[in-house]
Amino acid sequence: MTSLSPREPTRDGVLRAAAKVAAILPPTPLLPLEFDDRTLWCKAETLQPVGAFKIRGAWHRLTDLSEDERARGVVGVSSGNHAQGVAWAARRLGIKATIVMPSNAPQVKLDATRALGARVVLYDRPGGEDRDAVAARLIQESGATLVHAFADSWIIEGQGSAGIEIAEQMKPLAGGEPDLIVCPCGGGGLTAGLALACPDARVVPIEPEGWDTVGQSLAAGKVVPVGPNPPPTPCDSLQPPATNALNLAVLQPRVTQAATVTPAEVRAAQRLAFARLHLVVEPGGAAALAAVLAGKVAVTNRTAILLSGGNTDPAAFAQVLLGSD
Repeated sequence: MTSLSPREPTRDGVLRAAAKVAAILPPTPLLPLEFDDRTLWCKAETLQPVGAFKIRGAWHRLTDLSEDERARGVVGVSSGNHAQGVAWAARRLGIKATIVMPSNAPQVKLDATRALGARVVLYDRPGGEDRDAVAARLIQESGATLVHAFADSWIIEGQGSAGIEIAEQMKPLAGGEPDLIVCPCGGGGLTAGLALACPDARVVPIEPEGWDTVGQSLAAGKVVPVGPNPPPTPCDSLQPPATNALNLAVLQPRVTQAATVTPAEVRAAQRLAFARLHLVVEPGGAAALAAVLAGKVAVTNRTAILLSGGNTDPAAFAQVLLGSD
């Protein structure tokens, strides 16, 4: 699988993205969580205008488009959080956005994307329809620019801006920058961005059980797609069929550990985030916290946990809170 981006992401790019994001959005809170006789620091990206960190990469990408590219519009592929990030940035910049979304995406995400003014084109994820092929057809028809959810240097750099914020926030709170960042992981855009942003920290990506394309690819030294019959997972935002060579190139020299979480561990993390941090966190957004609570990542005195996103169906979230597993 080849890179989809015309250039490599850099830390200078992350710093530039962070400055652009800081000009339009306040830093999201870094909340303390007492756990195992330590204070962990939880980055509440659920409180972004679109409920997820995806707004960062989308803003960095779309603001760097040329006038001609802006006129032709953009196409994104997403189950919902990247979709809303692209739609939000496109509306603010006056750019036409089309988002390819799975037909079984949470209704709350479909509705929110449309409410932001984007055109939504559905594909059949359970039927195995190729979402990238759908996007490619739309791009061929319109000449639009692809804004990939993770295999794009601007997206990687934009997501990394969260790491710049974390480092600055932790200095006075924890006595120094983070030495460990645990983050949810789908295709690896956020993980790669954080690794560039915080080169002295250990970054650990957390994926749903059976959907660990990044962990498997790191172990194999090449892109390994998800298997033919992956198990069901509530983490709809963490289900890409494969990572990309661009992401893997950033991650291989910088990331040495990955972990997976079960649906039950994710639900337990959602409940704890609601009870202790007063946050509504969707399943994929709770993956990093789930891994820490389950003891799958050994924490330090300067551990940051990224929580994102907060776009979950109210009825489904109520069922999680009422559950006992």
